[in-house]
Amino acid sequence: MPSAPRAGRSAGMHFLATPAIAAQLVQSCAIGGDDLVLEIGAGQGALTRHLAATGARVLAVERDEHFVRRLTTRFDDRPNVRVVHADVRDIPLPRRRFHLVANIPYALSTTILRRVLTGHTTLHRAALLVEWGFAKRICASVPSRLEQAWWAARFDLELVSRVGARHFSPPPRVDSAHLAIRRNDFPRSAERALWTVLSTAYRRPTAPAQLLFDRRALRHVGIQPAEPAGTVTPQRWARLARHLSPGRAWPALPKRIRD
Repeated sequence: MPSAPRAGRSAGMHFLATPAIAAQLVQSCAIGGDDLVLEIGAGQGALTRHLAATGARVLAVERDEHFVRRLTTRFDDRPNVRVVHADVRDIPLPRRRFHLVANIPYALSTTILRRVLTGHTTLHRAALLVEWGFAKRICASVPSRLEQAWWAARFDLELVSRVGARHFSPPPRVDSAHLAIRRNDFPRSAERALWTVLSTAYRRPTAPAQLLFDRRALRHVGIQPAEPAGTVTPQRWARLARHLSPGRAWPALPKRIRD
């Protein structure tokens, strides 16, 4: 085990201390020289140095002024790395297609995923370190919350591996997970239908699907009419939404979803 970098400047931060895991995280995102990569919470550069080596354009976002100075000095000779002194909760997200790679503070996991997965995001792929329990919840075959089902219907969420607390400095009390996210081929033109379908299903999880939607349409996409709505995966609801979407007027997306 390599010696861990010294921590202690940012309360609640657990810095990745194993270079091999940082390298695996970056490699899993299949980043090329023409890509744009957003790294949030760059800290001491454990992930940044591997991202820089890909040749991609890297936006390394860090809110701690001390770390910003250190990152700026460390990557001054890498023209493809731009260190951004900002809070990720406030900065505009890229308008062009981008990748996201980050070791996310546990307390910000929902906030950050909500930013990059909820609205009309241009996120293409992501490789993240998040709290183990959080990763298990959002990767469940049937998420417990409507918002998480919305994410899972439009993106493929995969819990790749467990990352032990010993790989961080200081070690957190629980393990982390490597979470992979990939945009799927769900069309934006069908998003209004998708939100309506998911909202209907999550309002009445114990109701048979046939009480909520047309039986023939359900059978067409492989949903049994008698199946309780709360047992249907977001991916199957997405198939139903795609099937139902053409030629119908659907309610507008809520502001929190479309922005």
